[in-house]
Amino acid sequence: MISIENISKSFVLHNQGSAEIPVMQGASIKVAPGECVALTGASGAGKSTLMRMIYGNYLTASGRIMIGDIDVATAAPREIIQLRRRTLGYVSQFLRVVPRVSTLDVVTEPLRATGTPRAAAVAQAKVLLTRLNIPQRLWQLSPTTFSGGEQQRVNIARGFAYSYPALLLDEPTASLDPTNRATVLAMITEAKARGAAIIGIFHDHAARDEICDHQFDVTQFTPGLAA
Repeated sequence: MISIENISKSFVLHNQGSAEIPVMQGASIKVAPGECVALTGASGAGKSTLMRMIYGNYLTASGRIMIGDIDVATAAPREIIQLRRRTLGYVSQFLRVVPRVSTLDVVTEPLRATGTPRAAAVAQAKVLLTRLNIPQRLWQLSPTTFSGGEQQRVNIARGFAYSYPALLLDEPTASLDPTNRATVLAMITEAKARGAAIIGIFHDHAARDEICDHQFDVTQFTPGLAA
């Protein structure tokens, strides 16, 4: 479902004489439906950079990033938008939403974008918010006013509202209490069971060991860090 072939990436520092900083070279990875692969490596090794390349936020210097039959590295913007709508989900560490939009509308947005009737989308959102212990009294409020842990759970609810065939998870259990952490791990396990291909960054080593089938050490493809 996810096939990354020989990708490379450099950053150009235009305010420092156009110095070029290579951050990744020759990375390749495959993730089958129902697999979860953890990206590992020291801070600064390029885990988040790789995740952003897969999602299409960063351009690659070379190589291919196949999500199904779409090459993210060469896809047109409209293809990336369609890919994100129906195929590739992304749960980041941070909740980014339009202020004053209710929590229910934030969670239903991925479903409504794919044509799910509003009543069905709201029903699914309520199930997820209940499961993730977001109090009902907060559902009509903007999550921008919530605590960090509550915002993260809203972000997870939104990311799991639609059954994406491929998922990117950036620290999904960070800042969660044991009860909600267990809920999120169960949701990831269920996504694997329905056939989702998942790539994640997990600094929670116990969580990583519990749900990930393989580990991919980014350091080996980081110039200056590779052994």
